[in-house]
Amino acid sequence: MENIIVRPMTSEDIGGVFEVEKNCFEDYWSKQSFRDELKNKNARYLIAETDGKIVGYVGIWLIIDEGHITNVAVHSDFRGRKIGNELMKEMVNLCRENGIAAMTLEVRASNTVAQNLYKKYGFKMAGIRKEYYSDNKEDAVIMWNSLKEV
Repeated sequence: MENIIVRPMTSEDIGGVFEVEKNCFEDYWSKQSFRDELKNKNARYLIAETDGKIVGYVGIWLIIDEGHITNVAVHSDFRGRKIGNELMKEMVNLCRENGIAAMTLEVRASNTVAQNLYKKYGFKMAGIRKEYYSDNKEDAVIMWNSLKEV
């Protein structure tokens, strides 16, 4: 595996994160959305970089003792290199360090690669959100991970 560095996102990273976002999503967030997220006291974002290039990111909102993953994205040129795995590992660690009891996310019903990654980190299917994605009316699978027993 390449030398992948996972670290907290800064305002200087927004351009690179936006490029990953545009590459991964048709209905992508704006640069301003990421600027706003950096100001959000409940949000945490990690980026993955190699050779100074941002190749992926993950974001989460920490609310009381739950973490809601907002996005996980790896640039298509860098998929299959365990970057998503590193991002998820570090995000789960961040949640544990912050006393988070459970994590949740939504993932496209068709995205079995991502679902399998999340299962590796203890996420389990908990339901379906019908026609969640506006770009093609695709359903979302709701997944939960209990980090500690309540």
